[in-house]
Amino acid sequence: MKFIIFVIDDLTNSGTPAEMVEINAFNDSLRANGQWIFAGGLSAPENASVIDNRGDAGIDTGKPLFDAKENFSGFWLIEAANLEIAKDLAFAGSKACNRKVELRPLL
Repeated sequence: MKFIIFVIDDLTNSGTPAEMVEINAFNDSLRANGQWIFAGGLSAPENASVIDNRGDAGIDTGKPLFDAKENFSGFWLIEAANLEIAKDLAFAGSKACNRKVELRPLL
C-alpha cells in the first residue's frame, strides 16, 4: 500500500541543521527497509497559486488555497504493508522532523 505523510509547519524555525540530520537518517531507514518512494520539501505558501481552467476560465489566484498559519512544508511518499506500519512510520517521521504530520493512504 502507498501512503503520503505531509509535514505540517508554521514557518518558524524550519529545517534546523539538527533536524536535517534526523530527517536524513529517517530517509535512510525508509530506503533500507524498502519503504521509500519519494520525498520533498515545498516552498512557502506565499509562492502558491490556485489555478482553475475548468471551462477555459483561465483563473490564477496568485495565492494559496487556504490562508492559515499552518501549512504543508514537505512530504514523504512511502510504501507500507498496512495502515499500522504506515502509522508507525508517520510517528517516526514526526519525531525526525520535529513537526506534526498528516498521514493519508493513496488511492
